[in-house]
Amino acid sequence: MIPTSHPTPEEMARLTARMLLEIKAVHFNAAEPFTLASGLPSPTYIDCRKLISHPRIRTTLMDFLTVTVMRNAGFEAFDNIAGGETAGIPFAAFVAERMALPMTYVRKKPKGYGKNARIEGDMREGQRVLLVEDLTTDGGSKLSFVDAIRDTGATCAHTAVIFNYGIFPETDKTLGDHGVTLHALCTWWDVLAEARASEAFDSATLSGVEEFLNDPRGWQAARS
Repeated sequence: MIPTSHPTPEEMARLTARMLLEIKAVHFNAAEPFTLASGLPSPTYIDCRKLISHPRIRTTLMDFLTVTVMRNAGFEAFDNIAGGETAGIPFAAFVAERMALPMTYVRKKPKGYGKNARIEGDMREGQRVLLVEDLTTDGGSKLSFVDAIRDTGATCAHTAVIFNYGIFPETDKTLGDHGVTLHALCTWWDVLAEARASEAFDSATLSGVEEFLNDPRGWQAARS
């Protein structure tokens, strides 16, 4: 069912942050930083994959994501919903179901046998494709997926994520220079505000996280 009415973007951001905290998808530890996929340290880590195991929260957030995309991009803006391997696949399926559209997914690299495909499912030339993922850091990882979609003759001018780090100023430029608009439900700033309001972490931890959010590259450089 296509959602047609939901809270303001600001309220959706607050509620999304609250739900991520509730299911303990958010992890803060400035004393013993996490190692990101890039190899760099971070006092923050988020696991959006946990959402698939929480039906009520999952349903609400997928409604939020669907209505956000339709409000921002248009109600008839897409012909196909593509998920990025692997975290984006379930969320793309949920959004496609709501929008009554075909769903496909994009491999990180060709599978190496058979037709050596990167696109699974039926994607056709001229289709307008929405790329769905769980999150984005600086936007760079989305470009390979977008290029694979465009190689089919389809277009991809929008990507939707549950979570945008929101601390790297180059994110919108990286995607924008590639002709892609980002749609997201919340950022680390929203999570930090809700964590403070709910006292989900102690004040020293939150202060350490805020230091990172204000200068992530400098924070990482000092600890690498």
